[in-house]
Amino acid sequence: MRNHLLILLALISFSSFAQNETEYLTKSDIESDLAFLDEILQSKSSYLGLNGYDYKEDFNAYLIGIEEKLITKSDFGLFLSKTIGKIGDRHSGILGYDLPETRYFPLAFAPFQNKILVLNYDTIQKKYGYWNSEFPYLKSINGMSVEEIVPQIRPEDILSPRSSYFTRAVRDLRDIETVFSILNLDISNSLSITLANDSGLKKDVYVELVSRAERPKLWDERFHKKNFLFDYFEEQRNDRTIIEQFFTLESNIGYIQIPSMVAREDSPVFFELLNDFMEKAKQSDALIIDVRDNGGGTRDLIQELAGYFVHPDSVYVVNATKQRAPTPLPEEYVERLHGRYLFSFSELDSSAQKSVNNFLKAFKPMYELDNEKFSAYYFYILDGQKITKNKYHYNKPIYILANERTFSAASVLVSVFKGLPNIKIVGVNTDGSSGNSERFELPNSALEGRISTMVSFQKDGKTLDGIGTEPDIFIERSLEQVFLNEDHQLEALKNIIKE
Repeated sequence: MRNHLLILLALISFSSFAQNETEYLTKSDIESDLAFLDEILQSKSSYLGLNGYDYKEDFNAYLIGIEEKLITKSDFGLFLSKTIGKIGDRHSGILGYDLPETRYFPLAFAPFQNKILVLNYDTIQKKYGYWNSEFPYLKSINGMSVEEIVPQIRPEDILSPRSSYFTRAVRDLRDIETVFSILNLDISNSLSITLANDSGLKKDVYVELVSRAERPKLWDERFHKKNFLFDYFEEQRNDRTIIEQFFTLESNIGYIQIPSMVAREDSPVFFELLNDFMEKAKQSDALIIDVRDNGGGTRDLIQELAGYFVHPDSVYVVNATKQRAPTPLPEEYVERLHGRYLFSFSELDSSAQKSVNNFLKAFKPMYELDNEKFSAYYFYILDGQKITKNKYHYNKPIYILANERTFSAASVLVSVFKGLPNIKIVGVNTDGSSGNSERFELPNSALEGRISTMVSFQKDGKTLDGIGTEPDIFIERSLEQVFLNEDHQLEALKNIIKE
């Protein structure tokens, strides 16, 4: 998403400031901020109370614990991150506080088959390899098992799908000073780690920590895919040379890589080249849509692809949502829902209304929402007669390749198309989320945050947040893919298609 770069710059700015000067808050400051946040949550949060979590118990316990002593802004920010994370809203979060980040492991870490690989990064080859090939897995740090450490170090993501959380948390182990700060542990310049192999044998070693300048590159497949982050830079969003590389046709298999859910108005060239490619792919035997590591954006690309994937005579209800807001909904909320191609029953034509009525007969949402706090349902409809104009129906096999970092609008894409004729989801469970979030700033600490105001249901009645979408064909990374020597998931899918 385009906001990612702004958030990253903001975090760097906050980090630089906080490393030079520690900010403190009084108990009165914190009481006031918690009361302010309580009002926001009670009036706007769409996920509040759905999973049974009572944040007020944690608020009260925190206030009792601090008594009258001064509290650092960082401690307060971390507490709020832990609290907000338990609500179950994957678009929520707290920004504006800093944690120590001056000492790092000289190692990178990656997930592999539910274990943690310890990696060395080759700066010349720009690839990863074993740090210790005889004992490749991390088992403990300073005597603490990874099973104890990992579940605590990403409080904002604690209710994300398991594989999504694990991947994010494992990568963060490189930034060990930050991890120890979250765990409220002191850190020295060298740490003991326990390694293990597949036979269960273990080995203890000491590792000297390094500075920011000496730290290895964080394991992240996005950084090693050419121009994958093009949407972060305004000057690249319509660069034909960059965008053309996302479309290939080889061995009669069409391949479209979607690194970001770009908006039509921001990247019209992407949509132009997508439509050009679909004309070329008309005679292909199969089509792959790759949304792995896609962090989201808008639903414009879903709508564009649906014009080719949905039969002109078909009408599908693919997403149902409810908006937390006063009723009748203020125009501002209606516009935001329309921007997500979501419409109320009364706004639909008779054909779509008939499909909605049929859909609702079988639809069993996992949460029954309070009608006094939420709007009536808004529906995402794929109406073949409306969205297929100037397009053709691609009636060959379509495979959507996703992973545990397929998030927000990209995870909506996976959920929307799952179960439609000729379409299979491939890879691993997505990090589903669809929030329609709003931002706020606390008056005393100046901590910034955001919360979701919408609950988004998949066709099977499950929410996107915290659950994601399971693949029809499960393919996880190979070891060589972790090392960046191959794209095992993509090649395995191509072999399935060929066979």
